[in-house]
Amino acid sequence: MNEAMKPTAKSLVLDLLSTLQRGTMPVRALVDAGALFGLAENNIRVTLARLYASGLVERDERGAYRLGNRTAAVQRQLSHWRHLSARLLPWDESWIGVHTSGIRRGRGRARRRREQALRFLGFRELDAGLLVRPNNLTGGVKNVRAQLVDLGLEAGGLVFGIDELDPSTDVRARSLWDGAALVQAYAVSRRELDASSARLPRLALEDAMVETFLLGGRVLRQLALDPLLPEPMVPEAERNALVGAMRRYDREGRVCWRNFLARHDVEHASTPLDARVGTSHPSFPPAENDEGADA
Repeated sequence: MNEAMKPTAKSLVLDLLSTLQRGTMPVRALVDAGALFGLAENNIRVTLARLYASGLVERDERGAYRLGNRTAAVQRQLSHWRHLSARLLPWDESWIGVHTSGIRRGRGRARRRREQALRFLGFRELDAGLLVRPNNLTGGVKNVRAQLVDLGLEAGGLVFGIDELDPSTDVRARSLWDGAALVQAYAVSRRELDASSARLPRLALEDAMVETFLLGGRVLRQLALDPLLPEPMVPEAERNALVGAMRRYDREGRVCWRNFLARHDVEHASTPLDARVGTSHPSFPPAENDEGADA
């Protein structure tokens, strides 16, 4: 396995726990899953201890684990990929703005959470301290503001509607996203999913589990971070085609992982997918004394 693709112990643990329909996942299941990706048992156990100490996972009386409440906001964002069209309204060419100059300077963790929140909602910087996106998400400004705060936008960040940009600024705002590149990326991912689907029946089961976890996770991240641009900036049909392909691949991934999870008595609601956003799991800000460290 390419080391650059290999999940970290903490991303693997959080991603596996995110699939739970109810209940908890035993340590042995997490350790055995880690072995598929070349992760040592001690690495998994040390990571679980750190996650538990940070409140990102919880433990039941049997010593089995589930996600903690601190991961809820990010997990909600990641779970939206199946129904992206339901999050969209026809665009009236107005915008939503976020002004960050009133935010007090803080630790790097707060800044990273803010940047992650803005990235999840598809904002781009128009001018220093001013980020914008098209106002085409359901619930409008009020709902976007609530999501940003839920994800980590600090007090002092102003979220507001912009009814009309002057023509030159409007052109500049539209150019903040490369719609053609997004459409091309949709097509590339669809081809990769189709090729993998054709290959899975010929793979050993463990290899199929690893492939669906890594490839499915990459496409999940692509959809979770999609800026959800309106027509005519991006044809919605192209994005919907990728969502449809990913839904089919998700079902195939469930088949690959079904026996493994059943063997460990784990009730799962979705396929385990590599949900890392960037180089670390979005739900796992470094501990106060562990900035940038990895298990």
